[in-house]
Amino acid sequence: MGLFILRRLGVMLLTALCLTFIVFWLTNLGPNLEKLAKTQGNARMSDDAVVSWLENRGYAQPLPVKYGQWLGVLPGYMIAGTDGTTRARCQTPGTSVEDARRFCGILQGDWGTSTVFREDVASIIATRLALTGKLMFWVMMVMVPGALIIGGLAGMNEGSRTDRSLSTVSIISTATPEYVSGVVFISVFATATFGMQWFKGTATSAMDDANFENFFLPVMTIALYGLGYIARMTRASMTEVMTAQYIRTARLKGVSFPNIVLKHALRNALIAPFTVIMLQFPWLLNGVVIVETLFNYKGFGWVLVQAASNNDIELLLGVSVVSVFVVLVTQLISDIGYIFLNPRIRIS
Repeated sequence: MGLFILRRLGVMLLTALCLTFIVFWLTNLGPNLEKLAKTQGNARMSDDAVVSWLENRGYAQPLPVKYGQWLGVLPGYMIAGTDGTTRARCQTPGTSVEDARRFCGILQGDWGTSTVFREDVASIIATRLALTGKLMFWVMMVMVPGALIIGGLAGMNEGSRTDRSLSTVSIISTATPEYVSGVVFISVFATATFGMQWFKGTATSAMDDANFENFFLPVMTIALYGLGYIARMTRASMTEVMTAQYIRTARLKGVSFPNIVLKHALRNALIAPFTVIMLQFPWLLNGVVIVETLFNYKGFGWVLVQAASNNDIELLLGVSVVSVFVVLVTQLISDIGYIFLNPRIRIS
C-alpha cells in the first residue's frame, strides 16, 4: 500500500506540473499580457509602451523562466527598468530592492497580489474557498444520502413500479441543469406567491449566516443535479450485485432480505458509487459558478469568474493551483477507497 501511494504521489506531482504549466502558458499569452499592461498602466498605451511596461516587470522573460519563478524554484528577477526604477519580483512593500528575497513563489507561500482586489491572492482564495466549502458540505449532506437511498431502493426492486418511478426522478434530476432548476426555485419559492414568500432568492447573507431561509435554495439547486447521476450509478451497481450468485445462495439458505442487503450486497454495491461521489468534489468546487452567480454567493466559483473576466493573472493561477490539487487528491482518495471496498484487489 505504501509503495502504491508513493507511485500515485509521483504521478500526481507530474500531472500537477503539467496542468499548471499549461494554465501558466495560456494566461501569459501575448494578448493577455497586452491587456494587463493597458489595464494596469494606460488604456491608450502605444505598442512600444506596452513592450516597455512588460519588460520592466519581468513579463518579457522566457516562459520556462517565468514559470520557475512563479513556482519558486528559480530566483526572482531584478530588473533596472527603462523608466529609471529598479524592480524585484520578491520585493515586499516597505523594503528596498537590495533586501528582497531571492526566491518567492508558490513553494514559499507567496501567491502574488490580485490586480483586481489589490489583496494577497492566498488570503482571497482561503476566504472564498471556505465559503464554497460550507456550501459543498451541506450539498453533500443532502445529495449523497438521498442518492444512495433512491438508487438502492430502485436497484433492490428492479423492474417494479418503485424502480420505474425512482429512475424517472433520477433521469429528470440529471437532465435539468442548475441554471434551470435555480430559476424555477427562485420563481416558485423566493417570489411572493399568494402573499407568502418561503425562501430568499439570494444567498449573499448566507456568507455570514447560513440559515435555512437563505441557504436552502442554492443547496437544493446543486444537490438535485448531482443526485440523479449518483442514484443511477447506485441503482445499476445494486442491480448487478442482487443478481450475483452469492446473493442467490444466501437467499436459498434462508438469510433474511435485510441481512442480505446490509451484510452482503451493500458493500459491493458501493464500489462504483464511491468513485462517482469522490468525483463530485472537483465538480462542486468549479461547477458552482452558475449557482454562486445566480444566488449572488461570493465563493470560489465567483472568484474564478472575476479572475477570468478581469484578466487577473495571479488570481487565476492561484485558483488553478487549488483546482488541480483538489482534483488530484480526490482521485487518490478514490483509488485508496476502491482498494478497501473491493477486497479482490491486491497491491503487490
